Amino acid sequence: MFYQLYESTHAALQPARAYADAVKLFYSNPLNPFSHMPLGRSVAAMAELFERTTRRYGKPAFGLDKTVVDWQPVAVTEKVAWSRPFCNLIRFERDLPAGRRPDPKLLIVAPMSGHYATLLRGTVEAMLPHADVYITDWADARMVPVTEGKFDLDDYIDYVIDMFHALGPDTHVMAVCQPSVPVLAAVAVMEARGDRFAPSTMTLMGGPIDTRRNPTAVNELAEKKSIDWFRNNVIMQVPWPAPGFTRDVYPGFLQLSGFMTMNLDRHIIAHKDFFMHLVKNDGDSAEKHRDFYDEYLAVMDLTAEFYLQTVDTVFVRHALPKGEMTHRGQPVDTSAIRNVALFTVEGENDDISGLGQTQAAHDLCRNIPGEMKAHYMQPAVGHYGVFNGSRFRAEIVPRIVDFMASYGASARKPAKPRLVRKA
Repeated sequence: MFYQLYESTHAALQPARAYADAVKLFYSNPLNPFSHMPLGRSVAAMAELFERTTRRYGKPAFGLDKTVVDWQPVAVTEKVAWSRPFCNLIRFERDLPAGRRPDPKLLIVAPMSGHYATLLRGTVEAMLPHADVYITDWADARMVPVTEGKFDLDDYIDYVIDMFHALGPDTHVMAVCQPSVPVLAAVAVMEARGDRFAPSTMTLMGGPIDTRRNPTAVNELAEKKSIDWFRNNVIMQVPWPAPGFTRDVYPGFLQLSGFMTMNLDRHIIAHKDFFMHLVKNDGDSAEKHRDFYDEYLAVMDLTAEFYLQTVDTVFVRHALPKGEMTHRGQPVDTSAIRNVALFTVEGENDDISGLGQTQAAHDLCRNIPGEMKAHYMQPAVGHYGVFNGSRFRAEIVPRIVDFMASYGASARKPAKPRLVRKA
């Protein structure tokens, strides 16, 4: 009943939110003399802070309508290239000149771990000048009717394989955080089958390949609790009138609570600073706060079967590094990967996937030739900095682009990438 209580409380606060929004508009109206005084700005700031901390944040838009290719601005259009009940594959189609040599196809597999794919907006934006970019736009489980069936880790792997088939040969894949495990498993399954649509390169970024290495607080929590504990304490049914009514899910608001408690003091300070920015009429700083938290506080539900299977496989049993992971009852053999070049990226200060957890993929993929494997550790960044921010754009993106160029179909022969270090 906890989910129902959450929904009821949210609905009960709606009149208070509407009143707070009206107060904010009244005291921030430039025609109101109080809006030019600290008292008026304080009242408006309190009203906005209340409204923002009690609202439900909807799915943000990517908002990427242009990029720069060959030093020229080009328009970008979002199109759905492939669709299933639990995921749309979005293509960011660039308006390139006719006859221009095509860029490599890049499939970015976004995390299905609470936030929407728009969390990787900066990742997509940084890769658009260099590649024909596609990204997985996972569905909020509360919005998928139960008639569409279940969605678990095996289905996730099947989805990834189907996407490779839809995109065709010479596709490159980038898995950010959680998808590193199912993407690596999907590539292993395809290589074992001799599937010609296996990707040319595979970039794994800040992923929990082997959480026994340098375990973080997240890893230790999963190991201390049994699967039954997770099933009994965090799995709930979607309440009416959501389309996914009665579906068992891991609710987004619970995930968000976990995210925020990991750095609660930082979030409290950020909201205090936001209040002071509003009182001081520092519009730029206040807008940066809004932009960040509009994205950070927008969360989605996960299907119970996917969440529980992922926790058990990745964090409790460590099935992939132990060679015990299966897909549809068949063993996932990472040693079958021979033709897909592997690049792993980690952040020095990552508190979600500790150092060495992603690099462990090199030990598992022992039959990939040494010259086709590379690893890079980005100094002075945390988990988010592995796939976003100034260091990502300046240091990591050039290495990924160079690696893709070195081992794509257009490369005449395999060559050691200039900007990456050998694993």
